[in-house]
Amino acid sequence: MTEFPALQPHFLAPIDQAKLEVQSPSTHPPRILLLYGSLRERSFSRLLVEEAARILQVLGCETRIFDPRELPLPDATGPEHPKVQELRALSQWSEGQVWCSPERHGAISGIMKSQIDWIPLEIGSVRPTQGRTLAVMQVSGGSQSFNAVNTLRLLGRWMRMITIPNQSSVAMAYKEFGDDDRMKPSAYYDRVVDVMEELVKFTLLTRDRADYLVDRYSERKADGRIAQHVELGAAAMSHETQKPETV
Repeated sequence: MTEFPALQPHFLAPIDQAKLEVQSPSTHPPRILLLYGSLRERSFSRLLVEEAARILQVLGCETRIFDPRELPLPDATGPEHPKVQELRALSQWSEGQVWCSPERHGAISGIMKSQIDWIPLEIGSVRPTQGRTLAVMQVSGGSQSFNAVNTLRLLGRWMRMITIPNQSSVAMAYKEFGDDDRMKPSAYYDRVVDVMEELVKFTLLTRDRADYLVDRYSERKADGRIAQHVELGAAAMSHETQKPETV
């Protein structure tokens, strides 16, 4: 073990490809939680989330939209507050999430950030959101921007969520919804459909593998959990690294 003095091999296990093969896949509809970031009576982030939820339902998902009204500011009260408990329970229920924020001063809204801040960053050494899929969207009052979705991506990574590659940014959102509060046909609408399709695919791909995908050396070490097949990992680490032959 002279080559890896910082490594504790009993917490390290070789990659087990068999664990990536799902023997009994889940049969229930994918569970998607949607969050939006505005309390306006006619909130375009809410309208976009509602449109996304309709698309997700057509794609076979079960959806729930969290209403952020009456959610207290982070640390203004304890986590026993009913709205905090509701949000945390929905996050635990979900297998995937959609976050949609208006862009305010080049960033996400305070309402959006408050919801994310109330979701626990970790319980013990494990982030309770890790392994869940995430799609990010934003609405803008002016020209198209990606500041809010970029911030949401950063937060999703920090929460160790599987943020899908695609995203939606709707510019001048007030033009994109009719008097019936439904989104008009447009390239923006088509992108929302693209994003929801991708979210469902990634959720189906990962939800039965999430526990193994996020099972990490550092967390096993923090919890004192000895890795399975540790004898294989220790044996592999006990050999000196072979140098490639020179031709």
